[in-house]
Amino acid sequence: MLIRLSTYSTKPRGGVVHTLALAEALQRLGHDVQVWALARGGDDSFFRSVEVPVRLVPVPEIEGESVGDRILRSIALLSGALADAGPADVRHAQDCLTANAEGAAHGYAGLVRTVHHLDRFTTPSLVACHERALVEPAQLLCVSDAVAAEVHAGWGRTAPVVGNGVDAARFAAAEAGGAGAPWRERYGRYVLSVGGIEPRKGTLDLVRAMASIEAPLVVAGGDTLFDYRGYRDEVFALAASLGVEPVVLGPVPDDALPGLVAGAAAFAFPSTKEGFGLAAMEALAAGVPVVARDLPVLREVFAGAVRFAADGDEFADAYAAELRAVLGGDDPSGPARTTVGRALAASHTWDAVAARHVAAYAERLA
Repeated sequence: MLIRLSTYSTKPRGGVVHTLALAEALQRLGHDVQVWALARGGDDSFFRSVEVPVRLVPVPEIEGESVGDRILRSIALLSGALADAGPADVRHAQDCLTANAEGAAHGYAGLVRTVHHLDRFTTPSLVACHERALVEPAQLLCVSDAVAAEVHAGWGRTAPVVGNGVDAARFAAAEAGGAGAPWRERYGRYVLSVGGIEPRKGTLDLVRAMASIEAPLVVAGGDTLFDYRGYRDEVFALAASLGVEPVVLGPVPDDALPGLVAGAAAFAFPSTKEGFGLAAMEALAAGVPVVARDLPVLREVFAGAVRFAADGDEFADAYAAELRAVLGGDDPSGPARTTVGRALAASHTWDAVAARHVAAYAERLA
């Protein structure tokens, strides 16, 4: 099959990582695959080299442009470029933005869209964009049963679960090869959060929890279409008031990320919404203990492999207690949990995920 995958960014966000790894796995299965993406900030390539043909559509910056206008302009730019693309057996959008662009360019009939997680918007134009990308595509796919259940409950649509993969060997090798040592020398026994500072990542709750933890907080990653400056300001103000001094690295080069993860004493995963949890799965592959918010989707994916903190009004205190248990060695089940985590990460192969995609594509085409 000729398969065209599209994603909204060139940066190392979860959906983008998924798109590239899936594309390469589909190609290994013998399919012709191409990846289309929006390129902001002058990017002329993805955050890593990609072994399939790539087409990037530049999005020039406009000073003072609102988030809603930027997203609508991005959709228009991508749909304009896609209008000149040749036919494909499978058109597969990885997010609501690219689903709208593919729909505008070639219609929604036959379009496949993966729902990684469900967003909540208040701007009318974005609400409409989000709704179209759930209602109009011919086929929806999900990365977990929990997200598929949300889609069915909210829109009455049945979405096959194709799962998510992880390059477990790369993170396991970083641990075995001592790639975490330079990071530990720099920051000591640090708690790591990957994904940047934004509401969905639960950063405010994490800062509250870290106020009683004697370890540095390192935050990596973070690039999004949305404007979270107000939330970031709130996070930094709270951190200052509590005496927490987070080390904010921003996006980390792809070849440095496994070492950063492997060097952590604990991986913080207090997200309020996830579809799968790729970054946490990478931490498990590196043998790093993970503390997560107790959400149905994370119970589904990580049960038996991570420590959970009960969600609710007292979450920050509960989360701090779980972190202290990990950092203080007060976790008799820790070694067994680490073994389970390594095996769990290794079981999520991209080749298996690609095979499930091919089955879903074939069923739709039939």
